[in-house]
This record gives sequence, structure tokens and C-alpha cells, in this order.
Amino acid sequence: MAIRIFITGGTFDKEYNELNGQLFFKDTHMPELLDKGRCRVDVEIRTLMMIDSLEMTDEDRELIVHQCQQCEEDQIVLTHGTDTMAETARLLSEKITGKTIVITGAMIPIKFGSSDGLFNLGGALAFVQALPPGTYVAMNGRYFNGDNVRKNKQTGVFEELHP
Repeated sequence: MAIRIFITGGTFDKEYNELNGQLFFKDTHMPELLDKGRCRVDVEIRTLMMIDSLEMTDEDRELIVHQCQQCEEDQIVLTHGTDTMAETARLLSEKITGKTIVITGAMIPIKFGSSDGLFNLGGALAFVQALPPGTYVAMNGRYFNGDNVRKNKQTGVFEELHP
């Protein structure tokens, strides 16, 4: 069975406006990234929303939960903004069983060229195939249990809440 990839936006999919210097959303870069990474895994991609995670509402998170519950795939990769990724991971950990969900994102937009996004996506695709059912966050070559992770705002690195 294919791996389901759900897109929610975040830095992963931001574009840069060279005229005014602002970041904005246009469309997901996922197909391009999968091509660049020479991905040979069967995937089904669906965009749920294109927003910054700081703007994500409880209703948006409930939509993510609902889509993860309803999709037929047991392995799900979710792209998400890093600022509230841990919050969504905790909710998914509470509400979904029997599926492996790996949430990932990027600290630098893909379009900047030096992004960590392609590396994180590759890690998430590998982790979702290897880890047992549960919710996880995959960033910078590591994975964390979805109910035991936070983004350290001082260092910009994901870490366990309780080692």
C-alpha cells in the first residue's frame, strides 16, 4: 500500500517574494522534492491546507486528525510548520491508533536552496516505513515520540520533553 502524504504548509512550502521580501504560499513543492530525491516509494499526496503553523487553529488540527483517521493508508507523512508541530503531534498521539504517522517540516524554505526540507522528507519517508504504529516527529535525522517532543525556541532544534 502507498504512503499517504498530507500537506499543511509551513516553512516547507513557502515561497519568497523578491520584490517585497515576504514569504508566501503558492503550491506544494512535494512532487518536485520527490523527483529530486529520486523517491521510489509509492505515495499518494493530498494538500489539506497551506498555512503557517502559527496560524493553525483547533479546527485545522481536527481536520488533520479526521483525514488521518479516514484515509485507507496505515503509513502517513505529514508536512507541517515547525512552530506548532509538537502540538499537532500530541493531538494525533491522543486520537489515532493503529497507524504510523510521521510529521516533518523545514526550518528553511525549500526555495532557498539550502533547506533542510529534502533531508527531513527523506528521513520521514524512511521512518514511516520502519517504525511501529504511533505518531512521531522527524527532524534533522532524528525521530521523537509525538507525545514527548518540543521545539527548543532558543536553539531551533527538536528535543525530547522527558529524556
